[in-house]
Amino acid sequence: MTIEKFVLALASKGHYHFSTNEAAHEIGASHVAAQAAIRRLRQKGAIATPFRGFNVIVPPEYRSLGCLPPEQFIPQLMKHLSLEYYVGLLSAAELHGAAHQRPQTFQVVVALNRPLLRYGEVRVRFIARRNVGKMPTVRRNTPRGFVEVGSPETTAFDLVGHVHQCGGFGNVATILAELAEKLRPKELARIAPLSPIPWAQRLGYLLEAAGGTSVTGPLAEHVSRAAREYVSLGRGRGERSRKRSTRWKLIVNEAVEPEL
Repeated sequence: MTIEKFVLALASKGHYHFSTNEAAHEIGASHVAAQAAIRRLRQKGAIATPFRGFNVIVPPEYRSLGCLPPEQFIPQLMKHLSLEYYVGLLSAAELHGAAHQRPQTFQVVVALNRPLLRYGEVRVRFIARRNVGKMPTVRRNTPRGFVEVGSPETTAFDLVGHVHQCGGFGNVATILAELAEKLRPKELARIAPLSPIPWAQRLGYLLEAAGGTSVTGPLAEHVSRAAREYVSLGRGRGERSRKRSTRWKLIVNEAVEPEL
C-alpha cells in the first residue's frame, strides 16, 4: 500500500489522525521511509505534523490553515501522549458561548507546563493544573469526534486563576457576566476546594461586579469558612488601596470595568 492509499483509506472511514509508526506498519516500510513519504504529502499540504510522530490529514477546506483546527486533533494528540487534558480558559468560554471574540491561541489545560504548539496558523497554549483530572468537564462534539471542555464552573475558576492569560480583569469580568447564567451556585462551591482559596475570593468579587450576584451565595459561605486573610485582587500591585470587600476578604487594588 502507498502512503496516498493509506491516507485515503483512513479518511474514508472518518479517521484523520495517525502516527508515523502506524503508517510504516500499514505501507510495509521502515520508519525512515514512512517519514519520507509523509514529508512528501506534507509538502503538498495534504498532511500536517503538529507534533513529532503524530500526523493529521488536512481536508481541502483547511489547507489555508495548514492543519486541522485544534479542537479536531487535540483529543487524539492527548491520547497519543497519554495526557489528561481539557479545553480551558478563553477557548472553553467560547465553546460555552461566553466569549466576544475567538482567542488567538487555543488554550488547553494539562498537568504540567508544555511549550507552545505552533503549526501553520494554529497556536495551542498549554496551561498547567496539577489536578487536571479532578476538574469537572463536559463533552462537545466536533466533526472528528468529541473534545473535553472544562465545565462552566471549572472555566470560571480558571479564568480568574490565569487572568493574565485572559486579557485582564475587565475582560474576565465581561466573560463572567455572560457565563453566569450557566453557573450552578452549589457546584461553584463544591469545586472551590480544588483551587487556591484566593481564586474563590477573586471569582466571587468579579462575579458580583459583573452582575452575577444570584450565583455567589454558596461560594461566599465557602470563602467565609476557608479564607484566613485578605488578599489583593491584582497581584503584584501592592496593598495600598483602602477599598475592601469584607464579603470576599479582598483588597480591591484594581479597577474592574466589565463591558456589560
